[in-house]
Amino acid sequence: MNRRTSRLIPKLPSWLPVDPYILALIGTVVLAALLPASGAAADVAGGASTGAVALLFFLYGARLSTRDALDGLKHWRLHLTVLACTFIAFPVLGLASRGLVPYVLTPQLQEGLLFLCLVPSTIQSSIAFTSMARGNVPAAICAGSFSSLAGILLTPLLAALLLGGGAAGFSADSLVKIVLQLLVPFLAGQLLRRWIGGFITRHRKVLGLVDRGSILLVVYTAFSAGMVAGIWHQVTPLRLGALLAAEAVLLALMLALSWYGAKRLGFGREDRIAIQFAGSKKSLAAGLPMASVLFGAHASLAVLPLMLFHQMQLMVCAVIAKRRSRDPLPEDALAGRAPAEALN
Repeated sequence: MNRRTSRLIPKLPSWLPVDPYILALIGTVVLAALLPASGAAADVAGGASTGAVALLFFLYGARLSTRDALDGLKHWRLHLTVLACTFIAFPVLGLASRGLVPYVLTPQLQEGLLFLCLVPSTIQSSIAFTSMARGNVPAAICAGSFSSLAGILLTPLLAALLLGGGAAGFSADSLVKIVLQLLVPFLAGQLLRRWIGGFITRHRKVLGLVDRGSILLVVYTAFSAGMVAGIWHQVTPLRLGALLAAEAVLLALMLALSWYGAKRLGFGREDRIAIQFAGSKKSLAAGLPMASVLFGAHASLAVLPLMLFHQMQLMVCAVIAKRRSRDPLPEDALAGRAPAEALN
């Protein structure tokens, strides 16, 4: 791994049973329940969350090296595999979840579960976990970025096709809003990368703060709208438990499919790691603003499955990445050395 690529890898904090950010998300939901934004305050919160997400994608664009993106195109089979996991396998499983209605999930929660299956992959955590597991980091960078860009168009189109009346806010106007909020800032960041890319790379903690801060803002706005609309009485603890169980099965299936499917396609260990982490995960940063546009006041129920799945995937993938980091590399096994010795 070259020095330029290593600077693109976000530093992953030590895994804890309860991530402080999970507590922050829970606290944000509680705050929205106790002090929901309404009226003029809701307009201010909505404007702030929109601006924060746009800034986040601007920083993503400024951070991604154009050279890395072009080099990543050489791994087109890997990227097609990740895109197939994200926008084909996931939606198929999401459609299969309709069999859980009404005995396991309510129609609204199932729509949220299906929407979760339509959003693009993550960027930050896919890179971090791939790095920890000693996988193909440049491929993970490009795969996550390509998935996010493709999702700007594919997620609203798939939502209109598969959710039908659930995505009541979908229209040409909503697609334009998503493009303006996500794609345009990303492209602007790419255009200005020559002048600001180095600064952002050196201060990558800023990107992490904007990433998490923007998500908290959108969560607060979405859940405030749900409280004002009075839709939270539709969710019971039993239904939440059933949703968590369904998402655990979904995550397990995608982790297995991406890992063993990549092996059947002839990918090596490093590429399989990148495919597994980029192909089994979903982006909260991209999904939340899309849900706000597509579902309006019902966005809080629509994004609840995505929020829960996001935290579940972080905890499970952290364990997998640490286990993969202890696996002997092929060259280590041939040389009869332990991985730790090979890294010294």
